[in-house]
Amino acid sequence: MTSLKQILDGLNPLAEGIGWRSAIPEDWLQGRTSYGGLSAAIALHCAMRSDEDLPPLRSAQVSFVGPLAGPILVTTHRLRRGKNAAFIEASIESEAGLGLRCTFVFMRAIESEVDYQTTTLPDFPRPGPGDTTYKGGAAVAFTRNFEFVDRRDGPGLLPAEWLRWTRLNEREGLDPMVELLAVGDCLPPAALRLIGRNVPMSSMTWILNVLGPTPSTEDGWWLLRSNADYARAGSSSQQMGIWNAAGEMVAEQMQSVALFA
Repeated sequence: MTSLKQILDGLNPLAEGIGWRSAIPEDWLQGRTSYGGLSAAIALHCAMRSDEDLPPLRSAQVSFVGPLAGPILVTTHRLRRGKNAAFIEASIESEAGLGLRCTFVFMRAIESEVDYQTTTLPDFPRPGPGDTTYKGGAAVAFTRNFEFVDRRDGPGLLPAEWLRWTRLNEREGLDPMVELLAVGDCLPPAALRLIGRNVPMSSMTWILNVLGPTPSTEDGWWLLRSNADYARAGSSSQQMGIWNAAGEMVAEQMQSVALFA
């Protein structure tokens, strides 16, 4: 297995200084394309290295344009940098053409009279030393890089709601924001719970907003929640969240998914 750190360390900068070349390992594929969390993590890693002294990541807007596999080219472009925030675009191409385009917003903390947060922690305690976990299988290659505990049924769960504790097998040396993006897309589309079986699907867009300072957790565990509140005519919209092991919500997310069933 190729770790995320090895992939990032293997990015080769172009002599012209306008991008990086690498390749998507087969053990990070999701069907015929790269796992979306890996693609976004690569894009963020390059965006963070394209400019100096960037403030913390605040928001990621990701468009899954097409398949990504094999050799890739990553390019970045500063859209704007102001006093408090920087907007950087990152794109990844492969032999099939443009596969991913992201807009990352980096913003420093500023003084504000507003201090408000309301979140609800799902009732699903994090795994303990004696709890049974599982790793992904060969059918979905990228899942073998993670460890999981799922809750799909039980009191209080909505019809299209899915909970999952997940962590990377190898996470040492990763930037916390890069790790968060790599983990954040690790739940299948929640609308699959309404269908009751695996069907062809494709994530279209993904928005992640970071809550608070640099995210951190214990033992690598992050709790993911996804709930589809709309699924009709092959299109699904889902609300998502990420909590750390202490029960603090660290990111809110939203994703648009195409379901071919």
